[in-house]
Amino acid sequence: MAENDSFVQFLDTAVDAAKRAGEIIRNGFYKTKHVEHKGQVDLVTETDKACEDLIFNHLKQQFPTHKFIGEETTAAYGITELTDEPTWIVDPLDGTTNFVHGFIFHIVATSLFLGSPLCVFLLVLQLEKFLPVGVVYNPIIDELFTAIHGQGAFLNGKPIQVSSQSELVTSLLATEAGTKRDKSTLDASTNRINSLLSKVRSLRMSGSCALNLCGIACGRLDLFYELGFGGPWDVAAGVVIVEEAGGVVYDPSGTDFNITAQRVAASNPFLKDAFLDALRQSE
Repeated sequence: MAENDSFVQFLDTAVDAAKRAGEIIRNGFYKTKHVEHKGQVDLVTETDKACEDLIFNHLKQQFPTHKFIGEETTAAYGITELTDEPTWIVDPLDGTTNFVHGFIFHIVATSLFLGSPLCVFLLVLQLEKFLPVGVVYNPIIDELFTAIHGQGAFLNGKPIQVSSQSELVTSLLATEAGTKRDKSTLDASTNRINSLLSKVRSLRMSGSCALNLCGIACGRLDLFYELGFGGPWDVAAGVVIVEEAGGVVYDPSGTDFNITAQRVAASNPFLKDAFLDALRQSE
């Protein structure tokens, strides 16, 4: 396991990569986009690809022995293996649909995790299946979320914490519709939302898993769940940031969170049990 000074170096490099990718996102936001479809509603643009290339090249220069997993690389080549080697997990633009439509109210940027406009740059590093560093950058409103394991979570350099909300009825819930449009999936999704809406104050869909997790971390949101998101790149950095902000991340069934399971729930610790009960009742 790397020492804390190495984690700081990882974070500094990730922030630099995120800022560089953010420039590409800002420059492309108001221009005509060339859109490809990975699925019926799952989109990719030339900006996604350009950001991922920039990030990977920048990180490889600094850490040539590290491994890399990116959303667009995986979409093209199916590379998703998570090993015990230091691995950067990158979502170059989380919220591509928001980016394509110019939906400025929920733009995030790029996310990086070492081991996302609404476009998030998610960058995370994984070390020995341990997530020590996470960065989520929103270049449109210039919000940078960062976290190092054991050192807290920050928004633009200022410490953040999850909310102290303790009742579902006064809590703000976030979720996403996902990319599947078959009738059975849509019915299950809308039925679940209908059930939960009777128990919380209101619901939001931002269009970005990473943004929702950061919303939990800084107390803008109290509850979040999503089923069937794209892959580890959607959640990795946000998980680090939530946990370092005092929150909890878990499977919606109540079991431990599994980064490869495409299921996530997050909240402050006070709401976890009640939220899990509500989720079970919504099935």
